[in-house]
Amino acid sequence: MGSPKVIVQLYPVFPAEDEHDRRAKRPIGRDADLYQEIVHEWTDILKAADEMGFWGMSTIEHHFHSEGYEVGPNPGILNAHWANQVENLRVGAFGYVMSAQDPIRVAEETAMIDHLTKGKYFVGFARGYQSRWTNVLGQSTGAVATVSDGSSGDKLNREIFEERVEMVLDCWTQDSVALDGKYYQAPYPIETGIEDYPGYEIAREAGAPGEIDENGVLRRISVVPSPLQKPHPPVFCAVARSRETIEFAAKHGFRPSYFNPTDGVVELAQVYMEEAAKHGRQLQYGQMQNIVRHTRIGKSADDFDRKLRSYDLDIFKNFYSVFGNHNVDPVNHDAEAAFRAMKEHKFVLGGTVDDAIADWQEIYSRIPCEHITLIWHWAQQPKDELLEEMRLFMEKVVPELEVPNYAVAAE
Repeated sequence: MGSPKVIVQLYPVFPAEDEHDRRAKRPIGRDADLYQEIVHEWTDILKAADEMGFWGMSTIEHHFHSEGYEVGPNPGILNAHWANQVENLRVGAFGYVMSAQDPIRVAEETAMIDHLTKGKYFVGFARGYQSRWTNVLGQSTGAVATVSDGSSGDKLNREIFEERVEMVLDCWTQDSVALDGKYYQAPYPIETGIEDYPGYEIAREAGAPGEIDENGVLRRISVVPSPLQKPHPPVFCAVARSRETIEFAAKHGFRPSYFNPTDGVVELAQVYMEEAAKHGRQLQYGQMQNIVRHTRIGKSADDFDRKLRSYDLDIFKNFYSVFGNHNVDPVNHDAEAAFRAMKEHKFVLGGTVDDAIADWQEIYSRIPCEHITLIWHWAQQPKDELLEEMRLFMEKVVPELEVPNYAVAAE
């Protein structure tokens, strides 16, 4: 038996005393001095995670959070910076929101980071649930944010997401591609190709076969470099509740990252096994599965409650509870109702060390996921407290969890 592979997922929350202080400091997300402090402190946490034996650290793609929640507009830049800061830790992102991304640029960027990390890299793809920025950055295709509700906007988002993810795969794995999608084409215009390219002769003679036709027209493109890992880096795919996303992930061998309650994880993990088998992959239950949870470990029950109020209540009350895909009931801007909801729904797992062990043993008795991703609202939570919780999780909780040997073999 082996141990789960644990990933640290930090949501960079600019710290404020409470939501009233956050309002007084508006727009705190534009505080350059504070971001300067946070982004370099993040490197300290990264190095500590490497020393503690975590499997990976990930970041996010979220834009426009002027109120200071989840400030993470460019995962690639952070991952590239992290590349030379660690020895064994893998780095990545959960993840690129493909309905608002150019597939060629994602393929190029991620392949470069794969080389910079010397193959210690993973990629995440997500559909995007925040209209505040998904609708803006996805405007060229009309993509809108989605909560997997079966609406026309949800279907459009999925079409664009799947089309662009598959284009990234093609760009990673093929020497040249002609991307003829409903929402994206390359070369452009796809019907005529690119005419009058002055460098067509050397491209035809030394470039990838088929890029230039006999008339000197560019008919295909070659995305360089190719990734170091073959056929490509491990891919994680964010899941809230959608069976369609699981089917898509299983088809391509992606690792679903579950943000939903354990009952849903159990159901969808079984679907994943069945769908993977249709594509020739025989997997054990829990293999290639990634369960994502907010976590918190206190010295006592009262200390745990203190941390919930200080580090999680603000963002839960004003942000998570108003989005339909977070699997929590609206709290109508009532702080005590928000606190009760966090406790009742176990939105944040843990308590004391013993409580955290019990919570995770209960999950692993039902679904022994190969990966665990732990979310912390840092820097709302101070670095030293975060590092202590990370240490306790690795030293006290992880040894109490077991997974089959696939967790060691499926690198």
